[in-house]
Amino acid sequence: MSAIRLRPLREEEFETWRARSRERYAADMVANAGMSPAAAAAKAERDGAATLPQGLATPGHHLFVIEDDGGSGVGTLWFAVTAEHAWLYEIEIDETRRGEGLGRAAMEELERRVHALGHTKIELNVFGGNTVARTLYRSLGYAETFVTMAKSLTDSPVERPASTTP
Repeated sequence: MSAIRLRPLREEEFETWRARSRERYAADMVANAGMSPAAAAAKAERDGAATLPQGLATPGHHLFVIEDDGGSGVGTLWFAVTAEHAWLYEIEIDETRRGEGLGRAAMEELERRVHALGHTKIELNVFGGNTVARTLYRSLGYAETFVTMAKSLTDSPVERPASTTP
């Protein structure tokens, strides 16, 4: 297994991270939720502003750079804690470093930290089309607790017989 450490995201790194995070979120909504790029970008901006209104100083939120055993940044992790549980907002591993066990190691470190904060539950959302992430979460013991399904009618129109009623 890969060794990692979580280093707090620095103030001077925040704006770059924030912009990339919103871009990834918007791209996921376009790819997995059928949103237009403009609508997805607007939603990502609104959600980001509402979720982190005070940036790094937003109470209960924890943002980290995931570093490999050599000290190189290989991704980011963002979670928050509430009175009831922890919520994983985002984990991102650099594309060139995926498949090395870094995401698994980061998730296991997240579990240790959340437990140390006195919580016994982590929740998260994952888009249905993100098979790699869903496989990782399942292998770590996460279970689906809510599933939303959708069908785009513009992609496969249903042919219905003509109505015979006036």
